[in-house]
Amino acid sequence: MKNIALIIAGGVGSRMNQDIPKQFIHIEDKPVLIYTLEGFQRHPLIDAIEVVCIDGWHNVLLAYAKQFGISKLKWIAPGGATCQESIRNGVYNLEDECSPDDIVIVHDSIRPIIEPSVLSDVIDKCQKYGNAVSSMPYNEQIFVTDDSASTVQYIPRETLRRVVTPQAYRFDLLDKKYHEAFEKKIGIYGSSYTNTMMVELGVRLYFAAGSDRNIKLTTVDDMMIFKAMLQSKKADWLKGEIGADYDCI
Repeated sequence: MKNIALIIAGGVGSRMNQDIPKQFIHIEDKPVLIYTLEGFQRHPLIDAIEVVCIDGWHNVLLAYAKQFGISKLKWIAPGGATCQESIRNGVYNLEDECSPDDIVIVHDSIRPIIEPSVLSDVIDKCQKYGNAVSSMPYNEQIFVTDDSASTVQYIPRETLRRVVTPQAYRFDLLDKKYHEAFEKKIGIYGSSYTNTMMVELGVRLYFAAGSDRNIKLTTVDDMMIFKAMLQSKKADWLKGEIGADYDCI
């Protein structure tokens, strides 16, 4: 059984309003995508990496992988017109490479802080249950809008979880459900992702550990926050530093 990281880097990132795709923007002299790949490269449970890459940037990715020592990069698949098409392309590209019980870890390229403990837990839970999604409690109060100015209903936050990537799935389940989703046109439109697609197709999802530092770089402000996180050192009485998370399991 192998553990394969499927990194989604097929988007343009229009909300970032930059001249190049946001996953290739340099922060501290390194592309965002490389920070993400390094988290998987360094993790001992990851056997190989596939990147779904935006068209026209494949050679750039290969050059960066060589420069920064991403030796686990084995495959590059073409990006799609939507996020779900990109993930589908990556899954289909693995059909001749994966065994049914291999685990595929889907992750956004623009979530560059992948903590080893989170990655370990999502793999462990997937081995037990066949799938696992990184998740965190929701700490704010959620109200349902009655109209634009008032409400009389809220959702107890104890019943809510925030689900992000990394997400892990047995390959046979992942491949079967992507074929089903695109044949039936279910769970592939709008903001749909692998996790929401699975639920729409009747699959029960299992929660794994998450981290608030697993931020998604969507706007320029997010980039500035990430840069500050890279540069910051916590006070002595606080446990953990950004750099430490990349060095140990």
